[in-house]
Amino acid sequence: MKFIRAITILCLAIFTSCSTDSDEITPVNEVADLVKIQTMENDTHLVELYSIDGQLEQGYNKVSLRIKNKIGQKFVSDATLEWKPIMHMEATQHSCPVSEVTKKPGTESLYEGFIVFQMAENQTEYWTLTLNYAINGVDYTLTETINVPASTRRKVTVFTGTDDVKYILALIDPSEPKVATNDMSVGVFKMENMMTFPIVNSYKVKIDPRMPSMGNHSSPNNVDLTQSSADKFYHGKLNLTMTGYWKINLQLENALGEVIKGEPVGDTNEASSIFLELEF
Repeated sequence: MKFIRAITILCLAIFTSCSTDSDEITPVNEVADLVKIQTMENDTHLVELYSIDGQLEQGYNKVSLRIKNKIGQKFVSDATLEWKPIMHMEATQHSCPVSEVTKKPGTESLYEGFIVFQMAENQTEYWTLTLNYAINGVDYTLTETINVPASTRRKVTVFTGTDDVKYILALIDPSEPKVATNDMSVGVFKMENMMTFPIVNSYKVKIDPRMPSMGNHSSPNNVDLTQSSADKFYHGKLNLTMTGYWKINLQLENALGEVIKGEPVGDTNEASSIFLELEF
């Protein structure tokens, strides 16, 4: 009986141990699908910037970040943030279109938003990013230089319309184009002043994709872009019938249906004055 009792106790101990191990919660890596761009810091915190490929570039950028306490190395879960990118030019400074910075749903410490860099850095002009944030009622700030190289193809176009308003139109999707009917989306913004670039509402973006190297042929079944009430971006359909270089000719219409920039493509006009580019 003593032997049987000992075996029973041993089995219970093993079962309890296994059960306890299986109930342990493995911490979730909230940046598992992201690549770090850089780490910014002040006296109190480290701020890690992330994107899908670990880079920023001229055009639309979805950016994630998290804040770590230098003492204790714990990530902050209750911050309120805003950011301000600044392009330092030789004669002036300006900002660019940005979103609010909000907590990513389903995460504890990851915040996200977008920045549209309408121009790239060069040898004498550069971008900085300032983060202003509050944690438990205490305000903090930090500023560092960020790298924003030129995109290989045109992903953003800046122009003045017939209404004398300066616009910024940036490609969001397709980020990975394919031979198919692709979902296409862009952001349309206007410059109120050198630091403020709100989203433009109730316009339309007409598209005419062409392959200059293939007789400037187009493609069927494209759908012009209209604004979504959900994200305020402009969405439509882009049909790419083969791989290669595509010029996405654009026309921007205002809420009255008036074309304020861009021209139709035809026998006497090979391209619009405003366009985006894809190559795959």
